Amino acid sequence: MDDSVARETNPTVLLADDQADVREALRLLLKSEGIASTGVDGPAGALDEARRRGFDVALIDLNYTRDTTSGAEGMGLLERLRQLDPELPVVVMTAWGNVPLAVEAMRRGAADFIEKPWDNARLLGVLRTQMALARSVRRQHRLEAENALLRGEGDAEFIAESAAMQRVMALVARVAPSDANVLVLGENGTGKGVIAQRIHALSARAAQPFVKVNMGGIAETVFESEMFGHVRGAFTDAKSERIGRFELADGGTLFLDEVGNVPASQQPKLLRVLEDGEFERLGSSRTQRTDVRLVSATNADLAADVAAGRFRRDLLYRLNTLEIVLPPLRERGDDIVPLARVALARSAQRYGRHGLRLAPSAERALQAYAWPGNVRELGHLMERAALLAEHDEVGAAALAFGRTESASAEGGFEQMTLEQAEGWLVRRALDRFDGNLLRAADALGITRQALYRRLEKHGLRDPADADDDDA
Repeated sequence: MDDSVARETNPTVLLADDQADVREALRLLLKSEGIASTGVDGPAGALDEARRRGFDVALIDLNYTRDTTSGAEGMGLLERLRQLDPELPVVVMTAWGNVPLAVEAMRRGAADFIEKPWDNARLLGVLRTQMALARSVRRQHRLEAENALLRGEGDAEFIAESAAMQRVMALVARVAPSDANVLVLGENGTGKGVIAQRIHALSARAAQPFVKVNMGGIAETVFESEMFGHVRGAFTDAKSERIGRFELADGGTLFLDEVGNVPASQQPKLLRVLEDGEFERLGSSRTQRTDVRLVSATNADLAADVAAGRFRRDLLYRLNTLEIVLPPLRERGDDIVPLARVALARSAQRYGRHGLRLAPSAERALQAYAWPGNVRELGHLMERAALLAEHDEVGAAALAFGRTESASAEGGFEQMTLEQAEGWLVRRALDRFDGNLLRAADALGITRQALYRRLEKHGLRDPADADDDDA
């Protein structure tokens, strides 16, 4: 079991005091509350135990056998424990009335202090509070580390606040250290390539090459040359030797993106190298061996392709030893606004639009949209907003979801909020009549004054104002 998980389910306190009766009294008190403890009689024992295992909180005396007034040994122990585990809360104990010593301990990093003789209720309350705070800090740090891990060097920002993505991240952490082949499934734009990179980064092959191949971009006529390489003279234009992708990835990870596009005629050759680890360069009779970990990705239904005879069943079995399914963005409600904020900030920095922020109306619209293009579409939308926004606050009307010149495409009005649909209709009417407000209002069935109100509501400008600016 992961040490951090064990600490949350079985809380344990490190007790450091040179008096055996004090340690025993504390042990019995904690035991009565279902809290385990490990007692030691001095700083050396405390540091040994802290190196050996993780604790939820340390409760340490400030004075030990060397002297009983200065607190020097306790202060030294406090600093060493903080160096050893910065996330470990340390509560210090000091004799009644020696508050200045406790204050100095707090200044040096103690989480709280208890006076001897202690009040049971206060002691338990302080320890419970510190354990809860420590758990919260550990969870936050773990989430930040996992988010950073999934973002990696990929183009897409990965936020994992939603339950759906948390499950994906946990699965990635479990399968990555193995050498098993992984098939990553998901709609276009969900970040399958980023997941593949993270699997590699978490594996024992992380220091070795990560080679990506877009199988949809390889013509059938050059498949063997691209994947296995060729020797000079293998075909008319083969003026020099070429190393193939399997050879390049030897010892590392080979990522086959859009693997469902492998031509049927080439699937047996791919299957052979996956089964035997052997291949020949095109034009050569010398058999070479390769050791690669394969990660594949597709948005296709490979089971349906197998049933239709377009994809080999035995090849699918080789690819999907383990499967990871990425949820579409519409199923990651808690991630949408954080993703949008990060993407907008990144684009704003790129284009020198500092201070850009999403208006509440934009955040509501983002959450209501169906996101057919997933995270990739969100990134493009935020980039467009950073380029075109007229104000620092980006409203819903400025988002132009899906470039909806054709409202019926990709779900159209059925996927819009009422506010989005109204804004789209107003923009479309203005475009149709070259900014003529009277004709646009007539086409919309509203008065010119009502159209002015809607222009203001959706952050659109009166074309006459734009003409004045241009003058």
